[in-house]
Amino acid sequence: MLRSMFTAINALNVHQMFLDVVSDNLANANTTAFKSSRVTFQTQIAQLMQAGAAPSATLGGVNPSQIGLGTSLGAITPNFAQGALQGTGRFTDLAIQGDGFFIFNNGAASFYSRDGALAIDANGYLVDAANGYMLQGWQATTSGSTTTVDTGQPLGAIQLPLNTTLARATTQAALGGNLDASIAVGESYDVTLGAYDSLGALQSVTLTFTRTSDTAWDWSAGGSGASGTGTVTFDANGQYSAGAGTVTIPGTNGAANTVVAMDFASLTQLATTSDASTVSQNGLAAGAFTSFYVTPESGEVYGIYSNGMQQLVGQVALANFVNPTGLERIGQNMYRVGLNSGDPVVGAANTGGRGSVVGGYLEGSNVDLTQEFTNMILAQRGFQASSRVITTSDEMLQELVNLKR
Repeated sequence: MLRSMFTAINALNVHQMFLDVVSDNLANANTTAFKSSRVTFQTQIAQLMQAGAAPSATLGGVNPSQIGLGTSLGAITPNFAQGALQGTGRFTDLAIQGDGFFIFNNGAASFYSRDGALAIDANGYLVDAANGYMLQGWQATTSGSTTTVDTGQPLGAIQLPLNTTLARATTQAALGGNLDASIAVGESYDVTLGAYDSLGALQSVTLTFTRTSDTAWDWSAGGSGASGTGTVTFDANGQYSAGAGTVTIPGTNGAANTVVAMDFASLTQLATTSDASTVSQNGLAAGAFTSFYVTPESGEVYGIYSNGMQQLVGQVALANFVNPTGLERIGQNMYRVGLNSGDPVVGAANTGGRGSVVGGYLEGSNVDLTQEFTNMILAQRGFQASSRVITTSDEMLQELVNLKR
């Protein structure tokens, strides 16, 4: 009877731990990117009461007699199944669709999390909104007119270029409209071309179109010291046939020379009033940094400017683990490397089995309330049954004591 009481007491402790895990899961039902845990039980050692016997020529075999000494906690295993993505409308929020962890650093150590609720600090760094740990990745570098990210470099904090402005020089321009087919050879028509230099200043250039034959017009650039000439030809139906060229505008106030490739494919030569004009050019005036976005395919971070420009700023790094269930929870939705997790395998999103990064979303908790309430009932019933065993064993001991009366 004492054995049954000790077995039941042990079962009470195990079912209490079961309920503790259920309670933790339910408490975090609305915690961002929380991963629920499950409990498994295993048997304790069994006491051998009678050894078995092997069959003989005249007798059959006898099975051993054993009394189990209760249950013990097998394992508490996290469930890293994907949580539902919840739209937040905040461009600083990030979620991972698939495997992987964001990497954060507090200046002394690295930590790992599925929680991408970020903020921008006063220095422009992307940080965890709750604790200020810096999001890790790779900063972009610019060489000439090319901006790239080298994912082979060491990880570092990602800093947004706050209080910066960017401009883009015009490199392409297109004209459209009509050149009057009824004017005489030798007559001209002027078109004004606006082009931005490398400093974002608008330069005005005049393109003079002079009719040289029934189907051809020569053009030349003038104004602002610009240079450039060419010929545009049309077919018998007044449709563009051939002609191109470049206009070079000298730089001013330290700007580089602006070279604009001209596109005349939208011009026509019909018997109506000339109305040719500039229909597009790809230059932009100076614009200030306003926000950023993250590409889901690669996790690249692009700064957005008020003039519509987008500039590559950096790239978010993700980490994978051979055994993510071996990570240690340290609070604040953070994990650290555990003895059985393996080392982090760091890389870009959508590479090496890592998932994609989704901006404007957060990953929800993967707690299944139905399952947890069922587990709560199981834990309560197991605890209740073990307590009844203790009560019954106590009553039997009482009867034994009463034998002396």
